[in-house]
Amino acid sequence: MATITVDSRGSACPGPITDLARAYKGAANGDVIELLATDEGIKSDAKAWCDRTGNQLVSIDEKDGVYTVEIKIMAKK
Repeated sequence: MATITVDSRGSACPGPITDLARAYKGAANGDVIELLATDEGIKSDAKAWCDRTGNQLVSIDEKDGVYTVEIKIMAKK
């Protein structure tokens, strides 16, 4: 298991979710993708992406305008 950190701070929609999808391609089941974003839309986008792909949304935290989204990879075939 690995943690993959993706820094999308300063990127507007659809940048953060595109960065997430790109990181997903290199991830394996059990890995955690930690996405950093300043676009508030990532909250709904990350949930929708997890619902669509079958991966687990672990948490979404916000501090000083930066959203930290943790997603556990569960659906990699």
